[in-house]
Amino acid sequence: MVLESDDRPWGSWHVLDEAPGFKVKRIVVTPHQRLSYQTHEHRAEHWFVVSGKATCVIDGETVLLGPGESCDIEIGQAHRICNAEDETLVIIEVQRGAYTGEDDIVRLEDDYDRAGS
Repeated sequence: MVLESDDRPWGSWHVLDEAPGFKVKRIVVTPHQRLSYQTHEHRAEHWFVVSGKATCVIDGETVLLGPGESCDIEIGQAHRICNAEDETLVIIEVQRGAYTGEDDIVRLEDDYDRAGS
């Protein structure tokens, strides 16, 4: 099985494992970048910070996480990961749900003109 990865304007992601009902990704966010503010129709997510500091926005509330800390995002909750620091942020993301495809993203806001996609 070939596992996916992709470079994005904010950093990169790499699938570590996947099977029906789940996907595990390593997400790398470069300093002073952030992912889109988005929702998912089919999956929930669990974020675990490996290194760096994460500023997480979940339904408009800001949560700060450091190494060893984590948070959960339920299906349909608006969310984004931000790296406001000078150090690279590494997160392990566990997706759970009936569908974990990359097209299950509704971008509400995006720094890279991808909103709505």
